[in-house]
Amino acid sequence: MPQKLAIILAEKILKGFKSYMIFFNTYTSLAPVHFRDRNWLETQINHRQRLRLYKDLLIPLAMECMEILKQHATEPASWVYVKNHYSKLIAEMYNVELAETFFNSVVRKIIPKTVVNEEFMFVMEGFDSYDIPENSDLIRTYPSSWGVEKIIRKILEDYDFGTQYMDKEHDVKCLIQSVKEVILSRYNVSSDTKTQILKSVFYRNKAAYLVGRTFLGHKWMPFIIPMMNGPKGIFVDTLIFDPHIMSNIFSFTRSYFMVEAKKPSQIVAFLSSVIPHKKTHELYNALGFNKHGKTLLYRDFLIHLDQSSDNFEIAPGIKGMVMTVFTLPSLNLVFKLIKDHFEPPKSMTRQEVREKYKLVSLHDRVGRMADTHEFEYFAIPLNRISKELLQELRNTVNSLISIENDHLIIKHLYTERKMIPLNIFLENCSKEDGINVAKDYGRSILQLAQANIFPGDMMTKNFGLTRQKRVIFYDYDEIEFLSDMNFRKKPKAETYEQIYAPEPWYTIAKNDVFPEDFKRWMIGRRDIKDEFIQYHEGLFDAENWKQIQNRIASGEMIHAYPYPEEIRFRPKQKI
Repeated sequence: MPQKLAIILAEKILKGFKSYMIFFNTYTSLAPVHFRDRNWLETQINHRQRLRLYKDLLIPLAMECMEILKQHATEPASWVYVKNHYSKLIAEMYNVELAETFFNSVVRKIIPKTVVNEEFMFVMEGFDSYDIPENSDLIRTYPSSWGVEKIIRKILEDYDFGTQYMDKEHDVKCLIQSVKEVILSRYNVSSDTKTQILKSVFYRNKAAYLVGRTFLGHKWMPFIIPMMNGPKGIFVDTLIFDPHIMSNIFSFTRSYFMVEAKKPSQIVAFLSSVIPHKKTHELYNALGFNKHGKTLLYRDFLIHLDQSSDNFEIAPGIKGMVMTVFTLPSLNLVFKLIKDHFEPPKSMTRQEVREKYKLVSLHDRVGRMADTHEFEYFAIPLNRISKELLQELRNTVNSLISIENDHLIIKHLYTERKMIPLNIFLENCSKEDGINVAKDYGRSILQLAQANIFPGDMMTKNFGLTRQKRVIFYDYDEIEFLSDMNFRKKPKAETYEQIYAPEPWYTIAKNDVFPEDFKRWMIGRRDIKDEFIQYHEGLFDAENWKQIQNRIASGEMIHAYPYPEEIRFRPKQKI
């Protein structure tokens, strides 16, 4: 390839990346406006538009590049030159890591049927430096010499959200009390004590989150302050110090934040100090840079492969009718492939299943649906595939696999966080754990309903448990919008023929749902079932489901709190 042509391509891709970032930042900048105006419908629309942005810009850019390269477009050697020039162009950029991932996406779109290749893509040699300087312009610092009250008042002054506070004095009082009870009762303030908060606010759904840390007792103490905007104005909802709750706010089961990230790697570095056990790719996902999160996930996967020796095997649990699932025991991931054929009663197509996964990726997951990453032409060393797994793949997804150069190539798959299948957990747990988890299983279904999601197949085998024993739904092939379902109470049989009819004597439409039937199969363990049914009585009442539908139809956006409602300063405050 002529050097001039390589330069043209590199500059065009960089221009495309800069255009993407401009649009990305524009959508992100609307989040505080919608929060200020309590415009929750536009909040949802804005979120979905930003999620679609990457692909919407990538496809036409790839076509332009193909037109320039013509017959050389799919030649890997051509892209080696383009990558070299592109590397020089982005070397000093503040978001170089995102630019590298964008380049990879362009290449994969133009050469679709190729595995990841380090010669002409950014794989292991890509940007991986994550630190934040002490004097970063991304943070606000509050010295301990001010005292607790002055610091809190200054924080509320700095983050005023462009509208009035509902009752600032009440918020100040609650924050001071929380700091005294949780922090000052255990640690003494010293000359080096200080509080830092990211200037960027994390917006999601109806909430805005301030993320900070206080240096105390020779270590950083992280905290999160959730803010709400109710009918009477802005208010502080609570103050969170619990690392488990903070982790849940940034969970892989929640939608991405809208947050200004001028220097993404520095924001990630700060978050890593606040939530240290979160992996870097998870934090990029949380910021909305899920494509780069996918790059980092794959990089971690390659490193793990190199440092481990166990074999990939069929995932534990009941085999699915739609998906073939396998895992590497030492890795906290599962790999999901859509089967070539579905056994009755499943009747959807592979494309329809992919559309369901796409729906989930664009929807509010309310902390109850696992995030996934979609991969094409995914390579795994053949000598790491167990014989049982290879046979299972050949039996169920043969059209998706091939063997090339001692590697198993998978044409299409999803990766998802590994969880304990709920049915397996319930078989082996104590009664107390079983009751707690069963109750959360019911709560997860109701929270999905409030987000306008009906799971469809609600068998416990389709749910999993996180490390914190939070119940998550992860089988999406039958999900529907709750608003499309028709919840009914079963008609009572009145005649002899109706009572003893071998089949239902009344008509049943495809979208008809009879919640009273849920009692038969939702929980199998007898020592747990009765308490579960009593606790979640509303799950089995068609009228309760209709009430949720009516709230959604009225335009209400039902907020899912990512923390226990009992820790709220005003538990009954409406938003």
